[in-house]
Parts: sequence; C-alpha cells; structure tokens
Amino acid sequence: MFIVCSDLEGVFTPEIWISVAKHTGIDELKLTTRDISDYNVLMRQRLDILRRHNLTLHVIQHVIAHLKPLPGATEFISWLRSRTQMVVVSDTFSEFANPLMEKLGHPTLLCNNLTIDHLGNITDYNLRQENGKMKVVQALQSLNYKVIAVGDSYNDINMLRKADTGVLYRPPQNVVRDNPDLPSVESYDELKTLIVKTIGLTS
Repeated sequence: MFIVCSDLEGVFTPEIWISVAKHTGIDELKLTTRDISDYNVLMRQRLDILRRHNLTLHVIQHVIAHLKPLPGATEFISWLRSRTQMVVVSDTFSEFANPLMEKLGHPTLLCNNLTIDHLGNITDYNLRQENGKMKVVQALQSLNYKVIAVGDSYNDINMLRKADTGVLYRPPQNVVRDNPDLPSVESYDELKTLIVKTIGLTS
C-alpha cells in the first residue's frame, strides 16, 4: 500500500511568510526554508522580527485569509485522494494553516503550533517533534506503507530521502544543486505521471 506525504507551502499554497513580507514591506520575512536550511535558526529570526515590528498573529492571519491555493492545487489533491491516501506534512502552524486547509478540501495535516500571549503576540513556536517530517515517513513505513514524499525546500530533504520515493516539486536552483540525485518536477501533471508510474494507478 502507498501513501503520499507532501509539504504544504510552495507545493499547494503560496509561502505564508513571503506573503506577510509583501503585505508589511518587511523584506527580512521573505527568507524561507528555501534559503536557510536550519529551521530553528529561521524561526528564531522570524520571532525577533515580529517582536521588533510589533506584528501580531492577527496581522498574519489577516494576510492568510486572502491567500488562495496555487492554481491546480485543489484539483490535484482531489485527484490524488480519489486514488490513494495522502497526508500534508508541514513545518507551518495550525494557527496559520487551518483556513488554507479548508480551501484545499480538508486533507489531513500534521504540523506545529504557536505560543500566543494575551495581546496576540507570537512568543514562541512548538515543534510537534524534532525532524517531524522524516519521522512521519518513518512511522508510516513501520505500518507497512510505501511512501511517496513531495517537497520543495531544505527542510523537506530528510523526508524525501527517508521515503521510498522522494521528489522535489518546483524547487529553487540552490536546492536542486545541493541534491542533484533527487528527481524534480515542475507541474502537477508531471507529478501525476510520476505517481501513476510509481503506484501503478490509472491516470
């Protein structure tokens, strides 16, 4: 039996922090896991920026409320779920992602959560577990699933390498350069073809 584990941002939705950066004009927030491989370093940097600029959860959720799935994402998820199991595995936070999951048709999401004070300030982030993406794949494999993993950034690499089949989806060139052995696709159609070939599905 196969199951697909996919990242969220950059695969099915726009990058949330880049969208917040555009809304606020704070260019420092444009850095993502496509740029910085250490997620904890990146998040500590983000929390410092939020504190310095007095940006609350409300501001970020306002930006997220206006985001739409990437073109074709909802249709791809519907196609995939009609043929096999899938789970979205993300380093984002439930406080950010829930409205987006509704727009994607409510696929299963495994992610992290935030610590918020009484004023709505984001004071800390809480990882579900360290290296959580890879450990989801590992757990599913222990249940005798074969896993196809999809991601686009440095924080997806351990998940992709642990999976039975790992594939980069529209990755930046620096991620491709550092992981030349991983297959890469540029569209949902290409991803469908790879999944059909791997699982032996009908398209």
